[in-house]
Amino acid sequence: MSGFSTTTRTISWADGSITIEHGRLALQASGAVTVRWGDTIVLVTATHQALDRAVDFLPLTCNYQEMLYAAGRIPGSYFRREIGRPSDHETLISRLVDRPIRPLFPKTINHEIQIIATVISSDREHPADILAMLGASAALHISDIPFAGPMAAVRIGQKDGAFILNPTTKEMAASTLNLVLAGTRDAVVMVEGGAQFIREDVLAEAIAWGHSQLAPFLDAQESLREERGRAKFVVPEAVHDAELEAAVREVAIAPLDEALRVPTKLARKEAKAAAKETILAALRERFAETPERLARVGEILEALEKELVRRRILEEGRRIDGRDLTTVRPLTMEVGVLPRTHGSAIFARGETKALCTCTLGSSRDEQRLETLGGDVAKRFLMHYNFPPYCVGEARPLRAPSRREVGHGALSERALAPILPDPHSFPFTIRLVSDIMESNGSSSMASVCGGCLALMDAGVPITTPVAGIAMGLIKEGDRYLVLTDILGDEDHLGDMDFKVAGSRDGVTAIQMDIKIAGIPAEVMRQALAQAREARIFILDAMAKVLPAPRGELSRFAPQTDTVHISPDKIRELIGPGGKNIKAICEATQADIDIDDSGKVSIFAPDQETLAKAREMVLFYDQKAELGRDYDGIVKKVMDFGAFVEILPGLEGLCHISQLDRARVQTVTDVVREGDAIRVRVIDIEPSGRIKLSRKAILQEAAGEAPDPVERQAPRSGGRPRGGGRR
Repeated sequence: MSGFSTTTRTISWADGSITIEHGRLALQASGAVTVRWGDTIVLVTATHQALDRAVDFLPLTCNYQEMLYAAGRIPGSYFRREIGRPSDHETLISRLVDRPIRPLFPKTINHEIQIIATVISSDREHPADILAMLGASAALHISDIPFAGPMAAVRIGQKDGAFILNPTTKEMAASTLNLVLAGTRDAVVMVEGGAQFIREDVLAEAIAWGHSQLAPFLDAQESLREERGRAKFVVPEAVHDAELEAAVREVAIAPLDEALRVPTKLARKEAKAAAKETILAALRERFAETPERLARVGEILEALEKELVRRRILEEGRRIDGRDLTTVRPLTMEVGVLPRTHGSAIFARGETKALCTCTLGSSRDEQRLETLGGDVAKRFLMHYNFPPYCVGEARPLRAPSRREVGHGALSERALAPILPDPHSFPFTIRLVSDIMESNGSSSMASVCGGCLALMDAGVPITTPVAGIAMGLIKEGDRYLVLTDILGDEDHLGDMDFKVAGSRDGVTAIQMDIKIAGIPAEVMRQALAQAREARIFILDAMAKVLPAPRGELSRFAPQTDTVHISPDKIRELIGPGGKNIKAICEATQADIDIDDSGKVSIFAPDQETLAKAREMVLFYDQKAELGRDYDGIVKKVMDFGAFVEILPGLEGLCHISQLDRARVQTVTDVVREGDAIRVRVIDIEPSGRIKLSRKAILQEAAGEAPDPVERQAPRSGGRPRGGGRR
């Protein structure tokens, strides 16, 4: 049988190559490709379906999914199949796929569009996220779906000051930068990543360098479309009702402009609603004979609102709330606000407010994840919640949305570099940011509040971090960068650029734009303004809490680490875990045992910690020369009895050391299971222990001990008699 008719394009760079293939799989999709790097392969499909209703949003859905068979694994779920709900990891990559392609569709498209990226082979060394992003663009570009692409995506790493294009998983482990960049030929359209306190100028250089590497990835897609591309379906042009638009502008500009100058969010919302009602009343009277034409009034008013806000910024240098372009909104902070949490903080910037809490747990509280690379554990968790009341709405509470997962991951990435080493601070750390009020950049408020909550909990962070969101207004060739954007400025502006870091550099970055791209010099300006704002916020945070608290909350778990001999681990655990379970039940402690003999103890308070420590060390006691022990006879032999004097530690009490008088048969004195008191009279270099019951009986009778016993001090000090004979 002959093979499939396929078309491939390969993009090569210094250390690797990626191949895009069409014609083998999913041929009934509007567009489908497989993208291969090493032995990692991602199938990406693009399909569309006409809608039978008008919508005022882009009906685009992007889904990324990992099939465990791709790595030769069987799912661990009860059903032994991938569960329906995507993991946080899959959700985050779905967002990565979505964000750079969303601005590249026509605004008037009336088809539902679905992108599905499926990992069908994984070598665990070549990440699949970049392949999914590249494949989404390629599948769309060769399909019949209108798309202003192609778009390309790369990952940028850094080692020893040099940038690395598409580093492997192994290379990323040694990289100080993990930056995903997507762009067209003209400009960057999306940036997301984390770093180890990278300087702003180096970050800007990395972005510019990454954009310069995109050409081969774009050329390959153009070449593939020339050979296998389909004709694009026609998108209806925007309907313009010149008379209606003129009438709306005539009656709306004055009241809408006045409403848009109200500085506070809810009052402005009410003023806008009242203005719109007045405008609609006037228009209903004017278009009484053709009321159906008024269906487009909302769309026209939204465009007019955008025009008025942007014009005010461009012409007056003033924003919706009256600020200039670079001023950060008023800051308010409190720490230690919740009495029973391990750490808590409220961070407010203008009308955005986050309540952040820190909870410390043992390593048993780590999150266990089943991934293509195997099972992994996370010791730092950052969760972001956006309840409806924070924007004055009433709606059902559901599972975390993609946005909530994404904002939590961004905040987690920003804070992770400042956490202490797990060997010096072995706690699992969970931060939760509950947004209390929202009017722009609640994710960056979560970074600031999360940092304060860590410090309030006594977590010894290396340095404080803060975050800020930047915006952009572009008209023609003119660009204005806005510091600390409001929600309306995010909605009506051209960019949402979040930057978090310390005084030394950036730890997390995320950029989304709504235009075709922005020049490198604008990126540099935004990073510079973000640094000024970040340092301003860090100064304010330092006034509230200059350093982590010196001790943990009394409600936080107390921890200690002890080391036992590795050959004692079995005794500590006990048959079926009997011993370790008994310790945990008696002390309410969590105990983690490493194969090296390291035992980490997490207890509710110092008293139970000390008790748990004592109970653990009980199983690692070593026999002391000359010390008396209450033991249990474990085995009887002709020449003596083996007595367990400590858990798992036995010694031999020779028949001659069982009694003051001569013993004919061992069982005349002791039997298995008997409790007897014995003294350690010798510990051989091999570790074998010699015991004596006779020495204790002689001492009780006031008799002089035998010469063999005189070399053994009772308390482990100097010998009481001469040396061994």
